[in-house]
Amino acid sequence: MRILVLDASPKKVSDTMRATSMFVKGIEDLNQGDVIEVVKLINCEIKPCLGCFQCWKNMDGKCIQEDDQNTLLEKYVKADIIIFSFPLYCYSMPSTLKAFFDRTIPLVKKSMSIENEGVRHDSLVDFSKKRSVVLCGCGFPQFEDNFIGLKCQLNMILHRYVGVFYSEAPLLNIKEAEAVADPLLEKFYEAGKEFRDRLWLSEKTIQDLEAPMIPMEKYVSYVNS
Repeated sequence: MRILVLDASPKKVSDTMRATSMFVKGIEDLNQGDVIEVVKLINCEIKPCLGCFQCWKNMDGKCIQEDDQNTLLEKYVKADIIIFSFPLYCYSMPSTLKAFFDRTIPLVKKSMSIENEGVRHDSLVDFSKKRSVVLCGCGFPQFEDNFIGLKCQLNMILHRYVGVFYSEAPLLNIKEAEAVADPLLEKFYEAGKEFRDRLWLSEKTIQDLEAPMIPMEKYVSYVNS
């Protein structure tokens, strides 16, 4: 399978990507001949969408702007599995990833269809067999409420995806936190193997990945000190 990893963190050393790398390693270690490509979006030129809809006139799956987005669209279309790795920014996704999604308009048509009492643009690409994984970490110690807005957004953007949303992500890159971080990273590694084997994750696996590493009060005390 062709697996595309889109690292949407703006940081050179991403806390979220630390977990994603272990997830991908789990996939790799199954040795099923997968072709895995990692793209760091912050290194790509992705201009804002112009809203010109020229792509709907051309119907060629390309944007008229000359930057890196058309190359990314080609990779996106060819991939069997797309892994989105990014930190929670302002209760949503980083602006680079939002720009990427805005510029996927060339992959749909102007024409619309009514689906499940909602309206969607018809697709130029068959996404039904593609699998998407969202791995998103945040710096807050508690899980509830932080990801509500993002999940709503992703439910509208992606046809079907496996999502792992976890807190305390900064602990994954701190040496002093290795005692609690390493066991979680090992769980991400095992989850990668599970996903490649089943193309899905069990509810228990997701719950294990999203479980806090340390008590909320201890995390707040650590940050404030």
